[in-house]
Amino acid sequence: MGALGAALTVLVVGLSTALVLRWTGDLLSFVDPTAPEKVPYSGGLPPTVHAWHRFHARYYPMALLFLAFDMEMVFMYPWAVVFRREGQIALVEMLMFIVVLLLGVLYAWRERALKWA
Repeated sequence: MGALGAALTVLVVGLSTALVLRWTGDLLSFVDPTAPEKVPYSGGLPPTVHAWHRFHARYYPMALLFLAFDMEMVFMYPWAVVFRREGQIALVEMLMFIVVLLLGVLYAWRERALKWA
């Protein structure tokens, strides 16, 4: 079976659990939402813009910075697992990775991508 079988088992169990919980919630729900509550907006007020409207461009640099730091965390966990075995080479590689991310943050700071106004 191997790793692929284990991953497939986790996927099937996760999806079936989500579907069963969703079905159970719908079955046990006593409240039928009214028409204003069915509108996809907080508070039941009519939306002022379409749901597919574009976001302002100033949000994209912040999203890219978030992704950069998110990727840093994704790479730091396996690094921490093998750090003791690899030694100084792993430390130097992680320092190089952090320096590259830091240069990206400094560039974003210089370009004023971190300002909201």
